[in-house]
Amino acid sequence: MNAEKLIRRSAIGLAFAGLLAGGVYAQSPDPAPTPQQQDIQNDKKDIRSDKKDLAKDRADRDADQRDINKDKRDLAKDRADRNKDLRDINHDRRDLNKDRADRNADQRDINHDKADLAKDRKDRNQDQKDINKDKKDLHKDRKDLRKDRRGHK
Repeated sequence: MNAEKLIRRSAIGLAFAGLLAGGVYAQSPDPAPTPQQQDIQNDKKDIRSDKKDLAKDRADRDADQRDINKDKRDLAKDRADRNKDLRDINHDRRDLNKDRADRNADQRDINHDKADLAKDRKDRNQDQKDINKDKKDLHKDRKDLRKDRRGHK
């Protein structure tokens, strides 16, 4: 609350209190203090009350300013955290995209390797057949060699 509003309200309150005091005085049958003395007493009382209110308002204003300053600092930290989080998210997104690309390349390699493996198995099986045939031929050749040696000796 700013000081101008406080003073304006205090003046209005003071005027209202004066009207009430005047109304009470007009209805009062006892001739106590004179209206001027009563007004002075009420004015002093209102001034004391207004001074207390002003002191409380100053303390509230100061506390509010401290809160505002703290909130500004917190807001700056929050902005920095948000920006860091966004950078982290973007970095993670790029990493994720790279990982997906690597996975897809690996899957293509696996598929290629599976095809090569099938070819290699086919080749190995053919080689095994050739080995088995060559063993039979070797066995026959040895048998023929033994026969030839026996026949010539």
